[in-house]
Amino acid sequence: GAQPGRRLADDAVLPAWMRPMVDRLDGATLPRWVLHATPPAPDDARRSAVLMLLANGATGPDLLLTQRSALLRSHAGQPAFPGGALEVGEGPVAAALREASEETGLDPDSVIPAAMLPPMYLRPSRFVVRPVLAHWRTPGPVRPVDPHETDRVVRVPVAELADPAHRGTVVLRPGGDRGLQRELRTPAFDVAGLVVWGFTAGLVDLLLEWGGWAVPWDRDRVLAPAGWPVDARR
Repeated sequence: GAQPGRRLADDAVLPAWMRPMVDRLDGATLPRWVLHATPPAPDDARRSAVLMLLANGATGPDLLLTQRSALLRSHAGQPAFPGGALEVGEGPVAAALREASEETGLDPDSVIPAAMLPPMYLRPSRFVVRPVLAHWRTPGPVRPVDPHETDRVVRVPVAELADPAHRGTVVLRPGGDRGLQRELRTPAFDVAGLVVWGFTAGLVDLLLEWGGWAVPWDRDRVLAPAGWPVDARR
């Protein structure tokens, strides 16, 4: 069966606002709507990890996000969590920290890995992704280290992500260059000059739920990432 979420750190080393989330994650399985979007992975699927990094910001908790370079072959220009493929002999936590350091310049020693989410399979890229939730105990400067990989690095307040004014849905139509068989709808967030959607937005949505930060929002409000054709906005 699928691997459940797993705690990686004791409450004593985590801020009070993060402890309930880690408790909920420990032993958790994915909600039904995520499972519908996460088919069983084939045996030859590649393994990867992403870092969901929360810090004590100036106005409360904030979340580190990147915008992938427009030059990349896959998911070009999309907002994302730092992350990438596991190297030989590497586990998800080590991979998530290494990739985050390579993409944003953060110091891995400043990060406390708090929990691992259940693995999720992304059919378009054939990756099994293990998200690693972590606390940035001593935040430092971050930047796009390699412009061929990353366009922007931002810290977005959780309060902004939870605000219904910044929430909506992205709708992908069947056919077109994405080759979809049916309409696909994902949560979306309009923050920091980015429209976060797809897999990353699904993880942010889970984070708000598990953190007790979620509030009702208008699921009929359609958002469209910059540069999309007009039909994506309908």
